[in-house]
Amino acid sequence: MAKTAAMTVKMLSTADTGFFYVKKRNPRKQPEKMEMKKYDPVIRKHVLFKETKIK
Repeated sequence: MAKTAAMTVKMLSTADTGFFYVKKRNPRKQPEKMEMKKYDPVIRKHVLFKETKIK
């Protein structure tokens, strides 16, 4: 069986709350960094989340 190319990335809130989601993405199909609007429960609003590295 072939190994999947998906990598795990951390989606960090741009509202500086420290809240993050963990997502998977395939760098072969989507080479640019991910950005998406998701819900931040700390400030109780939908904000932009940007991809960062997992330490």
